[in-house]
Amino acid sequence: MSDKPALSGNRKRQMKSAARLYAVQALFQMEHSGQTSDAVREEFLEHRFGAEVDEGVEMAEGDADLFRRLIDDAVNWQARIDQMTDRALVAKWPIARIDPTLRALFRAAGAEMTQSDTPPKVVIMEFVDVAKAFYPEGKEAKFVNAVLDHMAREARPDAF
Repeated sequence: MSDKPALSGNRKRQMKSAARLYAVQALFQMEHSGQTSDAVREEFLEHRFGAEVDEGVEMAEGDADLFRRLIDDAVNWQARIDQMTDRALVAKWPIARIDPTLRALFRAAGAEMTQSDTPPKVVIMEFVDVAKAFYPEGKEAKFVNAVLDHMAREARPDAF
């Protein structure tokens, strides 16, 4: 039996939300640094999850299992996810031309949408919140919502 206290439902949701944000950051870092998924995953798990960044300021603790799955699935299913994303984007703006942060976000969201049983509407809502964290102005969040809605309807039409 574990000595750790059971986590509340709210705490679990916060940890999953943090894992999604970290997954987007990790995928972005992999693309820009050329590091392997193993190297980036370990860096995040060892140095970012719950780390103190400034005196008294801690990074959120993330759901490590969800983080690992999102990174692995985004890498393993990248071609399929990118094709789904391309179909959701305007023809003149394929995934290769969009902002690298959004590209990482679509890959992480696509991984969760296609490789888990998380309801698509939850995935959309969660990753729109991630977009708002990176782009507080708001227009990108609307764009992310529209693209993810299109992707979800393709990936999981039974959910709509």
